[in-house]
Amino acid sequence: MNTLANQEVQGIVKQSGVILTDLELTEIELAGFGLNDFSKEGLALVVYENNDRYCAKELIMLPSQTCPEHRHPDIVLESKEKVTGKMETFRCRWGVVYLYVEGQGSADSIKATVPAGSEDYYTVFNEVVLTPGQQYTIPPNTLHWFQAGPKGAIVSEFSSASRDECDIFTDPRIVRVEED
Repeated sequence: MNTLANQEVQGIVKQSGVILTDLELTEIELAGFGLNDFSKEGLALVVYENNDRYCAKELIMLPSQTCPEHRHPDIVLESKEKVTGKMETFRCRWGVVYLYVEGQGSADSIKATVPAGSEDYYTVFNEVVLTPGQQYTIPPNTLHWFQAGPKGAIVSEFSSASRDECDIFTDPRIVRVEED
């Protein structure tokens, strides 16, 4: 990912007052989802911990940036153990986040703007607005997407184990984990 995007993300962190170590700042992951427009559809992540039981991370978003619609399905591990999809709690730390989950709602009644050219891939519009200190828990296997407000946002995510390679995105163009 380009240096400019990294600088913009670090600017959001500095502006927010959220403290990250120097090492964490150098290890920020910039996920562009293979769509080649990080500032429109992308997400920056700092993973504090991710193991087979739980995950903790910060999601850092540029102004009006969108994390595309996806879900975390049940999976079967190599050991043949069936694992329930990821359950995650989003807690807004800074800025505003418009979260969309399954339920009542329509595209013409939301505060966010669906990214141009990707309209077919955003299908859930039950709106949850998160401001600093507010949180929402997303059940496993629930379609969801989210967009930062006009100044960007930082969201803490607390969840069961994160297995990005198992996420299912509505948009077939998306590549979440690059192949080596």
